[in-house]
Amino acid sequence: MSFVRSHGTGKMRVEIRSAEEGDLPAINAIYNHYVVNATCTYQFRPETAESRLEWFRRRGEKHPVTVAEIGGEVVGWGSLNVFNSREAYSWTVENSVYVHPEWHRRGVGRALLEDLIARARTLRHRTIIAGISAEQSASVALHEALGFAKVGHLREVGYKFGQWLDVVTYQLLLERPALD
Repeated sequence: MSFVRSHGTGKMRVEIRSAEEGDLPAINAIYNHYVVNATCTYQFRPETAESRLEWFRRRGEKHPVTVAEIGGEVVGWGSLNVFNSREAYSWTVENSVYVHPEWHRRGVGRALLEDLIARARTLRHRTIIAGISAEQSASVALHEALGFAKVGHLREVGYKFGQWLDVVTYQLLLERPALD
């Protein structure tokens, strides 16, 4: 799937595609930037190449990983993740979207999330959950713009960079899948 986004006076083409093992170094570099510099992940230690590969290989077809490319460069990634391993939750997924810091506010995150929503519908998921660090206003605004509704606010559940952090939970209900 591809999206065209305006940037400055010209156009940039954001290509969204399924991730491959060869994309893992770029995925990891983007993610690890946020591990050490931001509160959008509550992880403290950077992800290793080995653990990223294991994470990627464990995923099933209902839990895809995607990348956003501009000019052949991976500038962001997204995934649909298991929300809870209990069987009754199998129609519920949690999304993740990370964009290289040099590509913020250019439509990359929106393109990734729009694609994940479309994939979730195709995969017959019922709902997408987003757990967002409350001070991540851009992520909150993106999810709200794409129809997610705030369904929860957990106070001071994380501690990073010398501060207690809140998590807000957003949910997007999709069509009910016909169950066999």
